[in-house]
Amino acid sequence: MKKSEEIIHWFKGLQDRICNALEEADGKGKFKEDNWERDGGGGGRTRVIAEGKVIEKGGVNFSAVHGAMPQKISQALKVPVGQFLATGVSIVLHPYNPMVPIIHMNVRYFEVTGENGEQTHWFGGGIDLTPHYIVDEDAQYFHQQLKVACDKHDATYYPKFKTWADDYFYLKHRQETRGVGGIFFDRLSADNDHTFDERWAFVQAVGNTFAPVYTHFMQKNKGLPYTEENKNWQMLRRGRYVEFNLVWDKGTKFGLDTNGRTESILMSLPPMANWAYNHIPQPSSPEAITLSKLKKGIDWV
Repeated sequence: MKKSEEIIHWFKGLQDRICNALEEADGKGKFKEDNWERDGGGGGRTRVIAEGKVIEKGGVNFSAVHGAMPQKISQALKVPVGQFLATGVSIVLHPYNPMVPIIHMNVRYFEVTGENGEQTHWFGGGIDLTPHYIVDEDAQYFHQQLKVACDKHDATYYPKFKTWADDYFYLKHRQETRGVGGIFFDRLSADNDHTFDERWAFVQAVGNTFAPVYTHFMQKNKGLPYTEENKNWQMLRRGRYVEFNLVWDKGTKFGLDTNGRTESILMSLPPMANWAYNHIPQPSSPEAITLSKLKKGIDWV
């Protein structure tokens, strides 16, 4: 089996395992699967869950697409014109209860074979948490779990990729982070310090971290009480999430520029969101405290 085939097979299994864990933790919602093919080559399995006990809407998507690399993408990625393969798993979950956080994860592999046969390949991905209300204990738990996963492979990974996430998951036009961050990495390939297999093992570790971490938050926070004011705030925070994904997210742009499947690309958007003109929370309110913590560089560990 070629290495790329092994990676594709593992990503499919990761999708299966995460969907099973989420259905069990939710207790009601079931994933509906939509298999699709890309005209230019490849396809994927979009799985969407809606109207569960905990999860209002979410998706766990697998894709493996290939074909001729669009020139626009070749120039943007600074890779030779040729044939590309992109595969991975992408997840976004929006809960009912505003005390349960939004979560996102993406783990992916990309390779391109140039017209002269030269091959370029790398791994990328990340996982970040977007609480509607930031609770220090939850943020610390989340980051600690990511640090454990990173430290097993390279002690420099967590601080480096945490900073990268702070910079990436940032709404420049709002001057606020999307949430409490996490880790983000791209273009990880073999180098003098890491083999290809070591990079791949790290990506697998990140993927395997998702289900136990998020089901922990589902179980811990799903029964917490909330008010109509809390729900209104949740809708505003979802609006910020939409802004990031449609304005700044590179994955969205890559998918649309490579004629990806629109329904799968926009699966990350919440079922409902809201925008209010110049909304300013009351001083010292939980909402104001959350806004004060949407900053880069917070050491949650």
